[in-house]
Amino acid sequence: MMPAPSRRHLGLGAVVLFGLAYLAPLIVLGTFGVVAEASRGATAASYLLALLAMLFTAASYGRMAARHPVAGSAYAYVCHAIDRRIGFMVGWAVTLDYLFLPMVIWLIGAAYLHNLLPMVPMPAWVLGFIVITTALNVVGFRLAKGVNGLLMLVQALVIAAFVVLALRHVAGAGNIASLAPFSNPLTSLPAIAAGAAIAAYSFLGFDAVTTLSEECHDPVRTLPKAIWLTALLGGVVFIIVAHVAQLAHPGFAFRDESAAANEVAQAIGGQAFVVVFVAGMVVAQFASGIAAQAAGARLIHAMARDGVLPRRLLGRLHPRFGTPAAAVLLTGVVGLLALGLTVESSTSFINFGAFTAFTAVNLSVIATAWREGIAPRGLALVGWYLVPLAGAAIDLALLVQLEPQAIHLGLVWLAIGGMVLVGLTRGFRRPPPSLTIETHD
Repeated sequence: MMPAPSRRHLGLGAVVLFGLAYLAPLIVLGTFGVVAEASRGATAASYLLALLAMLFTAASYGRMAARHPVAGSAYAYVCHAIDRRIGFMVGWAVTLDYLFLPMVIWLIGAAYLHNLLPMVPMPAWVLGFIVITTALNVVGFRLAKGVNGLLMLVQALVIAAFVVLALRHVAGAGNIASLAPFSNPLTSLPAIAAGAAIAAYSFLGFDAVTTLSEECHDPVRTLPKAIWLTALLGGVVFIIVAHVAQLAHPGFAFRDESAAANEVAQAIGGQAFVVVFVAGMVVAQFASGIAAQAAGARLIHAMARDGVLPRRLLGRLHPRFGTPAAAVLLTGVVGLLALGLTVESSTSFINFGAFTAFTAVNLSVIATAWREGIAPRGLALVGWYLVPLAGAAIDLALLVQLEPQAIHLGLVWLAIGGMVLVGLTRGFRRPPPSLTIETHD
């Protein structure tokens, strides 16, 4: 007998807050130097282009979430719209994003804290992140939601302080009306596009709100709005912060591009503000870690409930808290790998899985329209065919621009998933386990 579904207690505001916490808006400053270098000093233009690109995919997620308001995100959509075997492979690929992203978040947060307080060993900070976020997500998303609200408030205050100090600094130099962060003599469209390919990584996670489909009020209406608002609001914040940071530090020459925001913080507010800024970055990582672990656990739970992962172990809800506790604990165990990895090595997995899932969801919209006989004309042609086709093309373009190592590791992970699928289907002689979640058309 299947366990009762989670209580529907989340409104639009809470779901959007979850999505923004996953994005961690302050993290735009963590990649500022890298995007500035790639775009030749046009970071705001790169983030604007990335936002426009992501909105295509957000539209597709919204359509699929309205058609199938169930947990599982890209995995569930592809199972319903295309084929359960392909759906399994997409779900397997996206676990790279959902399983390893919390680990990377905890690792980055621990690195910031270790730099601020070097007397505390790095592994201690990693373990602290894992234990606290895992406990919050096991006890329940209601508590995690409240913590996320507080942490998002702290991020908002740090972002506001950064923007105000940067504008004051720029006003003193008389450059406040400059549009150089969008266009300048040193940049070009290919450079802006190269920066956008990096900036797009800041948006990874806007789709995570779909994993809360069984815990929010009226998911058919709520989820499409939440997906769009998460991508749009996150993108607006990214563009504003990138713009003022680029005004405060014109050009793309830094002592260390991976820590360029520290140079900007030092210039606009001195050492005192650097301490506040680093604290805000740690808060951002903590909030994002809570959301990322919750989303990953719900994907694992959905796949286990369908029988493609151990159902007895991972497919049950906690009898007291009503949360996928075993799946939450699994993500915590995976996070322990951070004790022996670097940020560079652990992030090599993530983007391959994310862009694979984005492409598959766009194609699922087209498959759904074809299956349901939606004629490709008028507004239907745009919404059901052209928008998702453009989204898939953009996502594939971003996928092939990943570093070769990331692509190789991603293909190895897919090969392992293929072997698992062969075992589940007994050499493709039978279909994978059927979805146990009812659809809503």
